[in-house]
Amino acid sequence: MARRDIGRVWDFLKVSFRDVNAETVEYQRPRSKHRFEEVYEEEGIEQLLFEVEGDIVAYAECSYEVVGSDNWINPRYFEKRDMRPLFVDELAVHPEMHGRGVGSFVLEQLHHLARVHGLNHLVLEVAENNERALEWYKKRSFKKLDAAIFMACPVDLEPELLPPRELPPVRDEAAADEPSEGDPGGE
Repeated sequence: MARRDIGRVWDFLKVSFRDVNAETVEYQRPRSKHRFEEVYEEEGIEQLLFEVEGDIVAYAECSYEVVGSDNWINPRYFEKRDMRPLFVDELAVHPEMHGRGVGSFVLEQLHHLARVHGLNHLVLEVAENNERALEWYKKRSFKKLDAAIFMACPVDLEPELLPPRELPPVRDEAAADEPSEGDPGGE
């Protein structure tokens, strides 16, 4: 991928992930455009662009090791299992190209890239509501690795976080030299 493609790829990703993102947490793809531009500059990240007659039909982003500051990957998990993964950070196929073999072609390219670099697994993340992708990956021997799930709980909010309180009365000068209860510094 060339720098001149960043804007086109960004627009492509928004279209490709629109339906999935409508139902998921905002962390889903694509990230902010600024972060996407930063990824282009990072070492160790490959960005693969797939075109047919000048139109983007697919995009893949991968890395050979854990890179960047916006991931939750624990490398020890893979080391303990003798897994040397190619981390697939993005794999997007234009919705109009679903079912036409484009995704399979991209996956073949990623397998080849992994083999060339001596890596023995492809590892990726899929939104739980992206049922089409989940089924597609399962048919291609992908298995769930971990049980990480995003969870949330409500926080009871009070009208004010720190309600106002009255200051204690002014002390006489002799008493002011000794710390009072709740005043560790006596100031």
